[in-house]
Amino acid sequence: MAVQFSSTQRAIAAGVASAGLLIGAFTLGAGQGSASPATASGATGNAALTAAAAPAAGSARITVTGTGKVSGVPNQLALSMGVQTSGASVATALRQANSAVRSITAVLRRSGVAAPDIQTSGLSIYPNYSGSSGIPSGYQVSEQLTITLRRLSAAGSQISTAARAGGNATVVDGVSLNLSSTSTLLAAARAKAVADAKAKATAYARALGRPLGAVVSMSETPVAQPYPVPEFASGSASRAPAAVPVHPGTQQLSVTVTVIFALG
Repeated sequence: MAVQFSSTQRAIAAGVASAGLLIGAFTLGAGQGSASPATASGATGNAALTAAAAPAAGSARITVTGTGKVSGVPNQLALSMGVQTSGASVATALRQANSAVRSITAVLRRSGVAAPDIQTSGLSIYPNYSGSSGIPSGYQVSEQLTITLRRLSAAGSQISTAARAGGNATVVDGVSLNLSSTSTLLAAARAKAVADAKAKATAYARALGRPLGAVVSMSETPVAQPYPVPEFASGSASRAPAAVPVHPGTQQLSVTVTVIFALG
């Protein structure tokens, strides 16, 4: 027997069916939603462990330092000398000092030293006191020169002649042997430093079982080296000047580089 529903009954039945579908969908979604966070959390944790255990290729770095050393023979000498005089007055002491400096400058010029290579580097005037008196008993004057001697073969004779010209007022503060040009030597030292750094990085990469990659960065740190000091012959200013022996020896230049390489 066919069952017929009124329009009101059909509307009620449709509403009940729709409500059932909504409840079922909500229940299913809630169950899936409660499981999703655990799954996502597990996936994230595994990715972090994987990244920590095996870094992406090319992200690893190795840092090494390399040193390159070269030697050269100095070809010029820097001389620091001057005079020191005393007198009853400032004018007297200064006049004596000026006269001695003029004599030194004159003999250096005659020996072939160019005017730009003779430079005044200091002047001081101060009183001398005797006992507890607050009144100066005299005055002392010091004048200093910095002289560049560009011919080492003649430097010994030039130093001796200049010292004799200054007489007993002469004071020699020191000398330094230098290289007038270091560009070629530094280029060779840099090449050696880079080669040394690459050799070290290659050895480390091989020990780690990884291929050595490209250079990421490089920096240079120059290292200052001491200069040799020539020997001086003793002698009296009253005797004929003897050439001061000058032994140039060798001067070492050193360059250190820090290089960061990528590891494959």
